[in-house]
Amino acid sequence: MLRNSDWVVMVGLLMVLAGPLAAMAASPETDRARKFVADHEARIRPLDITAGKAWWDANTTGSPESYKRKEEAQNAIDAALADPKTFAELKAIHADRKKIDDPITARCIEVLYLMYLEKQVEPELLKKISALANEVENKFNVYRAKVDGVELSDSKVREILKESTNSARRKDTWESSKGVGKAVEADLKALVKLRNEAARKLGYANFHDLYLALNEQDAKSLFALFDELDTLTRGPFLAAKADIDTRLAALYGIGVAELRPWHYHDPFFQESPSVYAASLDQPFKKGDILDICKRFYTGVGLPIDDVLARSDLYEKKGKSPHAFCTDIDRAGDVRVLANIVPNEYWMGTMLHELGHSVYSSKNIPATLPYVLRSEAHILTTEGVAMQFERFSKQRPFLEKMGLTIENPEAFDEAARKTQVNQLLIFSRWCQVMLRFERGMYSDPDQDLNKLWWDLVEKYQGLKRPEGRNEPDYGSKIHIVSAPVYYHNYMMGQLFASQVHHALCREVFNGANPATTLYNDNAKVGAWMTKKVFAPGKSLSWNALTKYATGEELNAKAFASDFQAKPNPVR
Repeated sequence: MLRNSDWVVMVGLLMVLAGPLAAMAASPETDRARKFVADHEARIRPLDITAGKAWWDANTTGSPESYKRKEEAQNAIDAALADPKTFAELKAIHADRKKIDDPITARCIEVLYLMYLEKQVEPELLKKISALANEVENKFNVYRAKVDGVELSDSKVREILKESTNSARRKDTWESSKGVGKAVEADLKALVKLRNEAARKLGYANFHDLYLALNEQDAKSLFALFDELDTLTRGPFLAAKADIDTRLAALYGIGVAELRPWHYHDPFFQESPSVYAASLDQPFKKGDILDICKRFYTGVGLPIDDVLARSDLYEKKGKSPHAFCTDIDRAGDVRVLANIVPNEYWMGTMLHELGHSVYSSKNIPATLPYVLRSEAHILTTEGVAMQFERFSKQRPFLEKMGLTIENPEAFDEAARKTQVNQLLIFSRWCQVMLRFERGMYSDPDQDLNKLWWDLVEKYQGLKRPEGRNEPDYGSKIHIVSAPVYYHNYMMGQLFASQVHHALCREVFNGANPATTLYNDNAKVGAWMTKKVFAPGKSLSWNALTKYATGEELNAKAFASDFQAKPNPVR
């Protein structure tokens, strides 16, 4: 159910988007709140911009100097948000928030209260957390796997795991890629304990509970949703994996019982292995991924040329080996970091990251206060990114973008099965991540290696390597630098399906979601802007979901996307 406050904010949002309001008398509580919001922007926005630029420099260069600037910038933000006098003022305003007669200002206060609450611990503890997090992230970003004395880029690791039929080479590559876990293990455990210490000082059992609360979520409803997803996906996943296992075993000339994690193409088995006759990479060998993205996003009325002009898109030494999008100033300076190579993985990744870029201050109206001029929630921006990413495996989309498919029928079969498998495999991987982080923050002194592999075996059906006792959990960047984040990817998948189905109903007159493309239809961008982007953070994530789709977040649309029967939505 939507909270009453969400409906009130919806009304206020519509008034803001309609244009400037006529001057009207406001309550003393409203005036006080507006002044605090304005003061916050004046103090924090310059610090945010400095931190955003430092963070960008650190991830694009890997230089110790840039990481030092990044740490200093984060410390300045933490110190400003931690100021006890400022928080006392905010806490008093928050206590009187029902007397604030401007719903947009009231929402600002709600968002700010959660933002400041996280920092209400001793400044020295915040600095320790920031310094250690920075150090761990730097170690992670500069680490490169080595096999036979040769340093391998992240893309090369993926290439070997995708293409090599030599099990020994695959194992060596996989194990070396996991070596970063050993490099960060001690610091990561110390960081978990520092985060927990901060959470307890704020009245929470651990950092996991705190971070859920700060993101307007709670453990009970979250785990109820994931338990339902477990039930929903288990049968279809096991059937899909049995087919994949048979094909992989035949490919490597081994028995199914001999398959181990390094046989599954992706280092974490979060992607669907390429086990079908047609190569999904073939169309991209001579394709221009950036040109495709430019033409696609322009065609749907959401051009991204300015984003690409600011971005850093190809591999280089010291640079983060991953991909992300960042909004530097909430005034249009939006950038993407990537490491593009011509394959389907990077086609999907670029559609994904540029999906983040269009759900940013490029398309969130400047009439919203700075505090609300960002995505509604982590899960909603991930959902939009996933919604666009899914087209990278659809032949009609690729052909419309001018790519040549050598064997269309074989490609269709491979792409269809891979797409369905991808949804199922990713769902099971997210179960591991959510439950591992919950366990790690609940008891960081337990045998985390055992916890990790117990969950991998239970939810992904992979066999742990015999005799291996290494901190493989530490090789996943999100556990290091984006804590208590990953479950939002799965909720984003639900959001992606739900929004896509709603768009098909409203823009494409009830067209089949399985076959609907967005190419060269500017109505898509207009609908997405109105229904998803324009509210910014003025609505909570579930209120936005209902505003955009008519329903709160649920698994019905997602289930239909892999043709499984969903449990009744309660």
